[in-house]
Formats: sequence, C-alpha cells, structure tokens
Amino acid sequence: MILGIGHDICDQRRIAELLNRFDTRFINRILTKQEQAELAKRNQKEAYFAGRFAVKEAVYKALAGADQSNMRWHHAATLSNSSGAPHLILSGACLAGAEALLPAGHVLRVFASISDEPPYSSAFVVLSAEPSQ
Repeated sequence: MILGIGHDICDQRRIAELLNRFDTRFINRILTKQEQAELAKRNQKEAYFAGRFAVKEAVYKALAGADQSNMRWHHAATLSNSSGAPHLILSGACLAGAEALLPAGHVLRVFASISDEPPYSSAFVVLSAEPSQ
C-alpha cells in the first residue's frame, strides 16, 4: 500500500551558485556526514548535491500527510549502494512521520530514484507499507 509519493526537480546551476556563495555552510546544513563523504569523492559535485537536495524535497512531499514541524534536512539521507543506486535512509522526524502513517501490522518501505539531465536533477520517492510477517 502506498503511503506517499513525492517528486522534485532541482537546477544544478542554482546549487553551483549556492555552493560558491556559502560553500561548507550550505553543505553542512543540507547534507549528512555520510552524504558529504560521498560528495567529496564526486567529480560532478553539483549534480550529486542537486540529486540529494531533490530527494529531500521529494521526501517532504511524500510525507505531506504527516506532521512535518520537526523535520530537518539531515532526517533524509540518500547514499549510493554498491551498484551506485540511491538508498534512502529516514531518521528523526522524517522516520517518525512515516511511521505515523503506517497502518497497524505493517512495516515501512522507502524507495528513491534520481535522474540527472544537466542542468537538472530529478528525484522520485515512494513510501509504502508492507504487511509484517
């Protein structure tokens, strides 16, 4: 059962301007330490950052039915798995919001997809509930 769907698109040029203007202040505010470590290894920093920013925005949209008052940027982290696919990890208020939407006897599943077509990055997030076994 789908609990929420979110989509966002982010302009990589806008991210490049913000990185040039605010540098580590902007990075620290938006990305988790794990995301920052991945960013440091990337050649296309604007594309990586824009994709992760779009995922975070898509998470908030997918959680539209939950209380979002305490949600922060660091409560949704997207890391690359061994094949390079995005792996979305919710924590803090984002996780609590998603769990509040869960029907009894169900477990949360989160899915994220990121696409880059310069100068844009797009992200799609699905939150679903699966019966627990």
